[in-house]
Amino acid sequence: MADLKDFAEQLVNLTVKEVNELADILKDEYGIEPAAAAVAVAAGGGGEAGEAAEEKTEFDVILKAAGASKLAVVKLVKELTGLGLKDAKDIVDSAPKAVKEGVTKDEAEGIKKSLEEAGAEVELK
Repeated sequence: MADLKDFAEQLVNLTVKEVNELADILKDEYGIEPAAAAVAVAAGGGGEAGEAAEEKTEFDVILKAAGASKLAVVKLVKELTGLGLKDAKDIVDSAPKAVKEGVTKDEAEGIKKSLEEAGAEVELK
């Protein structure tokens, strides 16, 4: 099973040039149509596009809905943002709305966890 995972990782990390070479080999030596092979490898999300997604360093924490305990969410938003009570309530009332923008992944996940524990529906972008 580990060999298959290694193989899958190698496929996902192929460059466009390597995918084209692989397609040629599959067609010439094994009779497999290259379009099908290229689509299968491209569906893995490899190459430069996969690397760009991994390099994301800033995240936005988006409050999608306050949930059942709106007051607890308002208090938590007030605490997390340093805003006044009215401003925090306005953010919660106008959901979906960004609570924090441009934060690190760890901070974003911590905020998301806190808000979800308070009953809110949260999304990271």
